[in-house]
Amino acid sequence: MLGIGTLLHAKQLSRSGLELVLALFVPIVQATLAVYLFRAGGEHHRLLQAAVGSGLMGVWSSVLFGSGGAIQNQRWQGTLEMIMLAPRRPVAVLLPITLATGVAGTYALLATLVWGRLLYGIRLDFAHPYAFVVAAVVCVLALGMSGLLLASTFVLMRNANALANTLEYPVWLVSGMLVPLTVLPPWTGPIAAALPTTWGARALREATDGGPVWPSLGVCLAISLLFLGLGALALVHVERRARANATLALS
Repeated sequence: MLGIGTLLHAKQLSRSGLELVLALFVPIVQATLAVYLFRAGGEHHRLLQAAVGSGLMGVWSSVLFGSGGAIQNQRWQGTLEMIMLAPRRPVAVLLPITLATGVAGTYALLATLVWGRLLYGIRLDFAHPYAFVVAAVVCVLALGMSGLLLASTFVLMRNANALANTLEYPVWLVSGMLVPLTVLPPWTGPIAAALPTTWGARALREATDGGPVWPSLGVCLAISLLFLGLGALALVHVERRARANATLALS
């Protein structure tokens, strides 16, 4: 059911003009800006890291907006009630939606690498190429599971994109996807350590430049599983609250 649901929602995302435009062009624009910024700062040796970081930013944006948009679309189409009333736990019904957004976001990572190679001549010399592929897959799945916790709030909110707009840039900034965590204020350290995006970005960076990939990847997966459990509990609560208040279908 999880595989079929993920495939179904991935197909639905591929039919959305807005999702396609955002997925096709935003990662490339972000990668272009990152390359020029790194070049202007004399960081030519980190151009590959800039491309990888921009791609991970695209994956996070896809999960964040895709999760909220998918719930809103189900509400507008009048199918959210049937989804929440299905004879399955809410987590089993909504998890394919968030995983599909992560799968769709893999294009961002691939596009930024190809764009950097073809246009700027960035050499794709990964220190651990096989570990990079594994880390990329795990990061996508981890972010998809993390999106479930966000989706639980999106069920209650009439305009989920309002929350998504406020979370996009702060999360990728404090996660160190593009900017090193050492240049951020010290109080952001505990916040960064609690986010799976931080450890996913670190794993990809270590696979790119060299370093212990697997410990960071393990922490990323562990935090994502914790978010998955919290999201499952939150979905039960918000589902009961939405039924009691008769607000599930409001748009």
